[in-house]
Amino acid sequence: MAAEPVYKRVLLKISGEALAGDKKNGLNFDVVSAVCGVVRRCAALGVQVGIVVGGGNFWRGAKDGFGRMDRTRADHMGMLATVINALALADALERAGVDVRVQTALEMRAIAEPYVRLRAVRHLEKGRVVIFACGLGSPFFSTDTAAVLRAVEIDADIILLAKNIDGVYDDDPAKNPQAKKYESITFDELLSRHLAVMDSTAASLSMDNHIPVILFALKDPENIFRVVMGDKIGTIVGKETCK
Repeated sequence: MAAEPVYKRVLLKISGEALAGDKKNGLNFDVVSAVCGVVRRCAALGVQVGIVVGGGNFWRGAKDGFGRMDRTRADHMGMLATVINALALADALERAGVDVRVQTALEMRAIAEPYVRLRAVRHLEKGRVVIFACGLGSPFFSTDTAAVLRAVEIDADIILLAKNIDGVYDDDPAKNPQAKKYESITFDELLSRHLAVMDSTAASLSMDNHIPVILFALKDPENIFRVVMGDKIGTIVGKETCK
């Protein structure tokens, strides 16, 4: 582990399912508190942290509404689910003494700021954690894609993709115990092999904008700090594989 953080500005993507912990749905406040405690430590070291949070612990538009309701409306419900998670994270961060702002892609001024790129960057420069909710504010786009776009917009050094899986595998490790985990993989390989750790739109956008992604498990929130400090955790996805 390095003595100082190896990244100045990061975009942390947290899946909603990861915030549910073993409950599988809703919020596990032990997990939320642990995550926010690690984010506080990163911010205390001068790391600028933006967070995009998913909503799958409450509602996944494409999955939960499939065949039963209009996809656009189902996705809008998913965006609202991300706001619940964003407010929970903001509350936990404030309780931990962290200055935080929530920005939403859909305006709901009574509870959050509307997303404005320059305002978000200014918050980060002042040491505030910024949580981005509502995805992109448009249906048919995942929160993984929103994470990449926000990372591009705020000029993040790297995207930290915290999920329920500890890296990228050549097969589903839940079904195949012999599945091989990659230490690093290129975006081209990820896309050509249809490895479903992030959607193709998100992977292509990250590749085109030269922003690497590190995918790791949030089961141990300390992994966030380890990654920021340069430890080799999970799988790094980039233009080239690491030597």
